[in-house]
Amino acid sequence: MNASGFFMPCLYFQTMKQLTFLLLALLLQQVTLAQFTVRLVVTDVATKKNEDIYVAGNFNNWNPKDENYKLKVFGGTRKSVVLKDLAAGVYAFKFTRGGFEKVETTADGRDIADRVLEVNGDLSLDLTIAGWKDDYPEKPKRYTASPQVKILDTAFSMPQLNRQRRIWVYLPKGYASSGKTYPVLYLQDGQNLFNEQTAAFGEWGVDECLDSLQQKIGKECIVVGIDHGANKRMTEYNPYTHAQYGIGEGKEYAAFLAKTLKPFIDGKFRTKKSAANSFIGGSSMGAVISLYAITQYPESFGGGLLFSPAFWVAPELYADVEKFTPTTAPKLYFYAGGKESATMVADMKKMTDLFDKKQNIQTRKVVSPLGQHNEGYWRTEFAEAWSWLFRD
Repeated sequence: MNASGFFMPCLYFQTMKQLTFLLLALLLQQVTLAQFTVRLVVTDVATKKNEDIYVAGNFNNWNPKDENYKLKVFGGTRKSVVLKDLAAGVYAFKFTRGGFEKVETTADGRDIADRVLEVNGDLSLDLTIAGWKDDYPEKPKRYTASPQVKILDTAFSMPQLNRQRRIWVYLPKGYASSGKTYPVLYLQDGQNLFNEQTAAFGEWGVDECLDSLQQKIGKECIVVGIDHGANKRMTEYNPYTHAQYGIGEGKEYAAFLAKTLKPFIDGKFRTKKSAANSFIGGSSMGAVISLYAITQYPESFGGGLLFSPAFWVAPELYADVEKFTPTTAPKLYFYAGGKESATMVADMKKMTDLFDKKQNIQTRKVVSPLGQHNEGYWRTEFAEAWSWLFRD
């Protein structure tokens, strides 16, 4: 039959088909791995034209004074910066003069939304800066925390780190008269949870949200907010050493939460002490350290509220999660925005895929296509996340 030539064309076409699929796969891989260059050109600045300008975005962890992202003179009065080796995706950024107290604004001093850059090829963009935040007198911010919010301590001892920290506590309206016990939610970046005065980029409105949910669905909880460590935030919230940010202190910070703060709260307030009634959460690096604490202390924390987790800063966490064998049934609420870093959604999916392979873990994964990396979007998501975590 081979001599007749009957089978030879079939073999030929099969081989060609395989080669075609192989070429298409290689092409798709090249597209996926492509790196692009973006030039941002500032053609006009309203004021302070001679001062240094930097670009801060999710491509450099929002560092407002990163010398690698400082604009240089680009002919005449224009200044530019070149962003190299960007993968295809969506990036957010703003211009600063070295700090977020000197970030760009509208011409009348109002805050602007993050600039959004969609990269799928080399780009050059001409942009203008209408104003700077420090051009306008800072309007006094209102104290917006509800009467249910108290500062537990302005200098609560953290023996694992030999530091002190401000701690906030929200108690349900009926706490004083009810005699009931309550579940507890521990949240990082406590300064952003309740009070506009202490929230640099807007508060989450946790207290108002829970007051409203109490009336709607009759569920209540205690919330404990832990302020971040200012210039120590990136190390305290990272259990691993990072080339840019330094030696990780997350192991000690997580021990503080589980071994010092939680026992204190359980001793001082009427709490439901079990892990099934003790949750932990945060955003960005706050989500990273919260998930790490769950893996290290499952007997203390039985669930997590994990908004926009910055897993690219702590990739070692994937390996720790892979080894994690839960003894209880943790509940994990993951949220990410489609307009955050280019890898945010993919990084979150990689993590949730690891949990989906394990037994006795409940996960919920939410992606907001237009979501950006800021308090406004996390505030919007909080009610849904809290309701899912605390449902029976």
